[in-house]
Amino acid sequence: MSDSHVWPLVHAERAALLIDLDRLDDAQWEKQSLCAGWTVHDVAAHLADTWKTTRLGFVAAMVRARFDFDRQNAAGVARERRATPQETLEELRQAAGRRSTPPAPLDTRLVEEVVHGEDIRRPLGLMHTYAPEAVVRALRLQTRTSASLGGARERVAGVRLMATDSAAVTIGDGPEVSGTALALLLAVSGRKSALDELEGPGVAVLTNEP
Repeated sequence: MSDSHVWPLVHAERAALLIDLDRLDDAQWEKQSLCAGWTVHDVAAHLADTWKTTRLGFVAAMVRARFDFDRQNAAGVARERRATPQETLEELRQAAGRRSTPPAPLDTRLVEEVVHGEDIRRPLGLMHTYAPEAVVRALRLQTRTSASLGGARERVAGVRLMATDSAAVTIGDGPEVSGTALALLLAVSGRKSALDELEGPGVAVLTNEP
């Protein structure tokens, strides 16, 4: 699938998330997400920041953060989190159709939508079916991207990932880790709750930080 097909996938996932967020009450917005230290509201604010991010804006933000990726993300949450969930939701609505990106592969937009979509949905017991293409492209990119940039290259070194719902997805060499592409994506992205959905001798490798 070419990059020209990525934006429709991104926009479809954004639209689906907006529907789910619009149904939440205030207590659900303040529930802990799968992102350590971030509530659902914080993750939504992070998404508002990433949806608005431009190439030049990202570079400027990294300079202000002294090239610390985590610090840059925290600053974005503080900047975009509004006083109320509904105000933050409106920021997301206004940004949902954008096609701006940081200076990174376009598939990072799919990583953002799928992984952070689950960061929000899973703690709330919400179910969503993602486009298989979106999940697989996000998984492949994460395994190629350094942990310093939010990826999983170091984490998956020495294991072989096999998606049970996609015969075309086998990544890496070493002890096998098998599960759905979504569970693999979440696990390699550091979401430990997804480890219970995986099987194989390589799972133990993923329980350790690189």
